[in-house]
Amino acid sequence: MSSIFGTLFRISSWGESHGKGIGVVIDGCPPLVPLTESDIQEALDRRRPGQSSITTPRSEKDGVQILSGVFEGKTTGTPISLAVFNEDQRSSDYTEMREKFRPSHADFTYQEKYGIRDYAGGGRSSARETIARVAAGAVAEKILKMSRGIEVRAFVRSIHEIDAPEGLDFPAREAVESTPVRCPHSETAERMIARIKEVRDQGDSVGGVIECRVKGLPTGWGSPVFDRLEADLAKAMLSLPATKGFEVGSGFEGTRMTGSDHNDPFEMRGGVVSTTTNRSGGVQGGISNGEELVFRIAFKPTATVRKNQKTVSRSGENTELAAKGRHDPCVVPRAVPIVEAMTALVLIDHGMRHHAQTAAFAIPQE
Repeated sequence: MSSIFGTLFRISSWGESHGKGIGVVIDGCPPLVPLTESDIQEALDRRRPGQSSITTPRSEKDGVQILSGVFEGKTTGTPISLAVFNEDQRSSDYTEMREKFRPSHADFTYQEKYGIRDYAGGGRSSARETIARVAAGAVAEKILKMSRGIEVRAFVRSIHEIDAPEGLDFPAREAVESTPVRCPHSETAERMIARIKEVRDQGDSVGGVIECRVKGLPTGWGSPVFDRLEADLAKAMLSLPATKGFEVGSGFEGTRMTGSDHNDPFEMRGGVVSTTTNRSGGVQGGISNGEELVFRIAFKPTATVRKNQKTVSRSGENTELAAKGRHDPCVVPRAVPIVEAMTALVLIDHGMRHHAQTAAFAIPQE
């Protein structure tokens, strides 16, 4: 099982949903970065369960502990180990899942691949493993902002069939966090919340789309051919639980346009080459072009629902299952900080790789 992500800024995550805890080791973090547990806790608080009436009621503080790699409030350049210990597991809620596969969940495929699975909470297949991503991403995002002024901002673009208006400006984090659904358009947010509560009361779930934007990204990040910036972002986002689609810039809507309409014209603006439109989403040829990075991720409805569904037991018998336990009727709002974390991890790794290739051993030119 692959639990390592990144090339120069690498993370290795561990832990299960109903185990002792979740954690991550960060390797490659630069030294002398001011870092405290509160820097990381802020991001984890945005991800944790029990935030509002539209999230799972599981009560976890998700308090992070820095176990290594920080001395007198600054990183030392050595591996940083972060841990969050579980406190509110209810493994008894999953007893029936020991014998029955949850539809559209990872139960069947894990059992087939490994011959064993952690049925209590789903083990590594649970979205609780994203604690490690958010903790590491908080470190990466702080470095990006301090060193380059780069800002990463994700928000909910749609829930079920309810869409936020097009043309929203780069939102302030306060605007995103102003509602539990994390949509910066207040009228749309109210409708989204109502829809989530409606399906929750029916024992069902819904999905949606998160849009992520990055402001201040320099030109030149990305490593064609196989490690194009948007390709690594796609891998990062599709590694998240419940994701089903990724698009950058104009995405699939761009297929409805002609080339002359879709192209982003160049112009000189303040002595800098810029584009007058941004249908490319800030990436051309797999390399950042200096414009705002824009991409979207589709999340399916939560697989675990309280309605009776047809399934199969481990012994191969047809049966039914109505899931128990505490689950989000819509995972999308809580996924916002997770998307930001994975974006930061991709960007800091590409930034380091770009510097290593173009600046670390640059040859003076006449």
